[in-house]
Amino acid sequence: MSTLLQRLGRASFRNRWVVVAVWVLVLAGVAAAVLVRGLSFDDRFTIPGSESQQALDRLTEVSPAAAGASAQVVFIAPDGSSVTDPANQQAIETAVQAMGQVADVGAVVDPFQSQAVSVGGEAALANVQYTVDNTELAGDALEQLQAAVAPAEQAGLTVDVGGNAFQLTSVTIGPLEFIGVAVAVLVLAIALGSLLAAGMNLLTALVGVAVGLLGFLAVGSFTTLSSSAPTLALMIGLAVGIDYTLFILSRHRTQLAAGSDPEESAGRAVGTAGSAVVFAGLTVVVALAGLSVVGIPFLTVMGLGAAGTVLVAVAVALTLVPALMGFAGARLTPRPGSRAARLEQTSASGGRSLGVRWAAVVTRVPWLTAVVVLAGLVVVALPASQLQLALPDNGSAAEGSSQRATYDAVDQYFGPGLNGPLVVLLDGVDAADGQAAAGAVAQAIGGQPGLLPGTSSGGLDDVLAAVPQQVGETTWLIQVIPGSGPQDEATTRLVGDIRDLAPELERQTGASVAVTGQTAVAIDVSDRLGQALLPFALVVVGLSVVLLLLVFRSVLVPVKAALGFLLSVVAAFGAVVAVFQWGWLIDLLGVPSTGPVVSLMPIILIAVLFGLAMDYEVFLVSRMREAYVHGASPREAVLDGMRHAARVVTAAALIMFSVFASFLTIDEPVVKSIALGLAVGVLVDAFLVRMTLVPAVLVLLGRSAWWLPRWADRVLPDLDVEGAKLGAPASARGAHEAPEGEPGTFTELVHPHGRHEAPGPADEAADRR
Repeated sequence: MSTLLQRLGRASFRNRWVVVAVWVLVLAGVAAAVLVRGLSFDDRFTIPGSESQQALDRLTEVSPAAAGASAQVVFIAPDGSSVTDPANQQAIETAVQAMGQVADVGAVVDPFQSQAVSVGGEAALANVQYTVDNTELAGDALEQLQAAVAPAEQAGLTVDVGGNAFQLTSVTIGPLEFIGVAVAVLVLAIALGSLLAAGMNLLTALVGVAVGLLGFLAVGSFTTLSSSAPTLALMIGLAVGIDYTLFILSRHRTQLAAGSDPEESAGRAVGTAGSAVVFAGLTVVVALAGLSVVGIPFLTVMGLGAAGTVLVAVAVALTLVPALMGFAGARLTPRPGSRAARLEQTSASGGRSLGVRWAAVVTRVPWLTAVVVLAGLVVVALPASQLQLALPDNGSAAEGSSQRATYDAVDQYFGPGLNGPLVVLLDGVDAADGQAAAGAVAQAIGGQPGLLPGTSSGGLDDVLAAVPQQVGETTWLIQVIPGSGPQDEATTRLVGDIRDLAPELERQTGASVAVTGQTAVAIDVSDRLGQALLPFALVVVGLSVVLLLLVFRSVLVPVKAALGFLLSVVAAFGAVVAVFQWGWLIDLLGVPSTGPVVSLMPIILIAVLFGLAMDYEVFLVSRMREAYVHGASPREAVLDGMRHAARVVTAAALIMFSVFASFLTIDEPVVKSIALGLAVGVLVDAFLVRMTLVPAVLVLLGRSAWWLPRWADRVLPDLDVEGAKLGAPASARGAHEAPEGEPGTFTELVHPHGRHEAPGPADEAADRR
């Protein structure tokens, strides 16, 4: 692996104009493809094959208008008056007539005909039914409907327009999201000690994320693409793009400071740090592609798109970065006497850098370090036990938005159930007995059928009303109004109760009975995500452990890495629960309201954070293993790995944190919760787990940490991530030059086979001494 990557790095260095031209052509090609195909997003959460989705598809076939989007318009009378006052009623009826003329509106239910007036007369509710679904509505549909209610507003009424027609969770990227990029530039300049190197790092990362994101959008135009998917790809691609380039550039500058030739150094940097980049990238890709096992199309597209962006970032780091090194030549060498040169000299001479001093502290009493870190992580993770999941609705929209105002008004004047009604589809009923059958189903579900929420006799608990409506010759639907909101646990139980009752209703009516509607679909999506969480975690963690086993040729190191990740992700869950459910710091972070966390958060957070955690593991522990296979004792290897990698891993973690934290400025709850979880998870994993807990555990394990059964050592391929097969750099030859016929690399001088055998009693005793 290292030899192949070294050749790739040197070839890119020599043929830099060709490499740059290829990437420019690729960027232009994907940009042209996006312009030709255009962009369209579908933010509906669906599960093909689920009961709710099948029923919704059937309803679309029978009556497209009944399955179309709907809106709610709440008219609120001024203080001291009622909506039933003649002037107010006339203004509302005029607005209702105007709304009926809006494009794609099939019907508007007059609130006075349906008696949809609050008990005190303060508000009236008009329901608008569109003939198309959300994805086919005009971009200014909300504005058109708001313009139609102008007569009521001119009469002094307050009018709120919302409903599921306007529940699109589109994501808008603004200038605040690029604060993270500015912070990244600052961190890069400090870490690399060179504005040229920092600029090169940022340039290649932006090229990678542009190619990856535009390619994703071009391919995504052929399938279902949610507006959150490109945001996730941008967030991940930008973070890993900067980090992967940073690791290779940092290694290159270290070698230049030691006197290496620029071309040789570029090849060795790609062969060593590039090998770690390849396997770190593979763990991220495996984790993101693992979202496919859930079986939800929009989540599969989201994961594969982000994985593709990571692959592009890896390709850019391995080819475009060494090409730009060729243009820069020796100018990337730290200037003598500069801070960067002093840092490189400290690392090269084995000096006690900050990373070494920290490692020495945490490994002095390693068991105490492990206990303190574990106790702290458990405390942070405690809120995760209260994690509640649901899909976002208008109740989680931004304060002040029309959707949120309408949601709150419906809740206040008509009860929470009207914000999330259920639909029971009765299909295949005898046409002659349809009305009687629908009435019987409505009676069994909600008691005495009625047009408005009220007291019901009989029926299921938490049902305020069940209203039958014919939508086809043999098809009826019953609108069920729960007494609880769409995200309440009581509503979820009600869906289950109706489905439990369905077999008996089918026997009585001879028709199929299914629960559907937006609320039921959201409940089914959440259930599917919850059921898929464990198998998804097993697949992702299992495959990544196998990859790490190949990289480190150790049994315990991959297991330790996976356990450390679990600590990080549970701590991230705890932070999300504390903010989004308990309300901690919600004003500071701009969270509009507390409530269940979006169902997508845990599975996406696991996928992304696992990949990033393995990044740190590979970059940090690979330097420790490199020192170990070159003859260092276990504790010396830990100190040496921290000496060379701690500064770069620290910079990488700060960059990722700043990028993720900048996305907290987006109002969309899916992105905001994921961004918070990733930001906290990165800090916890990098600084508490990888750079504190891992060194302590490796010292506690001693040589056992690097143990691999002899049979596995013979069977597993030697990927040489440490670059042992590359030999010593030219700047290090001379005193170490071996006579002809004798081992010629520093590794071979220390250990003829390039690695340690399994530890024996003598080795352990020597290590203790």
